[in-house]
Amino acid sequence: MDTAILEDLGLTQAEIKVYLALLQLGSSSAGKILEKSSLQNSVVHRALNSLIEKGLISFILKGKKKIYQATNPEHFYEFIEDKKINFEKILPELKEKQKQAKEKEQAAVYKGKKGINEIYNLLLNSRGKEYNTFGGGKRVTYDVMGEDWWYSLHTKRIAKKIKSRQVFDETIRKFGKQLNKRPLSKVKFLSQEFEQLTETIICGNFVAIVMFTENPYGLLIEDKTVAESYRKYFEQLWKIAKR
Repeated sequence: MDTAILEDLGLTQAEIKVYLALLQLGSSSAGKILEKSSLQNSVVHRALNSLIEKGLISFILKGKKKIYQATNPEHFYEFIEDKKINFEKILPELKEKQKQAKEKEQAAVYKGKKGINEIYNLLLNSRGKEYNTFGGGKRVTYDVMGEDWWYSLHTKRIAKKIKSRQVFDETIRKFGKQLNKRPLSKVKFLSQEFEQLTETIICGNFVAIVMFTENPYGLLIEDKTVAESYRKYFEQLWKIAKR
């Protein structure tokens, strides 16, 4: 199981271990959870208390002993919704602080898979009318982020009604052909020699250059002139690429 997803939802490693242990144990005392999770006694009790506060586990008293039980995993939907509601309370204040900034940075570097994910989310939310990319290859698609991640990315793009034209190399023709069958998606191909560990994306006034190395990172630039320059280069590639 990819527990990183639970971390992204705000759970600590200890909370995750305790919650998963309880899912497997069913109703259980702290002692059995301690044994199952292989955590220290104080860590388990802190995690139990915080999970109770988050509404992810409950307990009953049997005599003087607390018996704990994990709530239905679907309760995470309510947990996520509560976090969203709380965030929306401070969102106007955060936006106001952003407006007060004297200068807006036009370029930023993002590191790691989470950073890469943030770059692509920002591109999809840039209000650009078309999503153009070139580069990438077999390692980029299958090894670094994984095919499912790319499929999900384009599902989000299509949901936002953003058209795309992309130039791939022959090493990922299979993925490209599948993408070509999806709405608002056009893919062309260049020879295998075009394969690379970088992808360049142009969307609206944004350009992203993402390096899918062992420790991936990317540069996101917001500049209309730079975006138009890269867009012209993309159009030249699009003309010579083949279906």
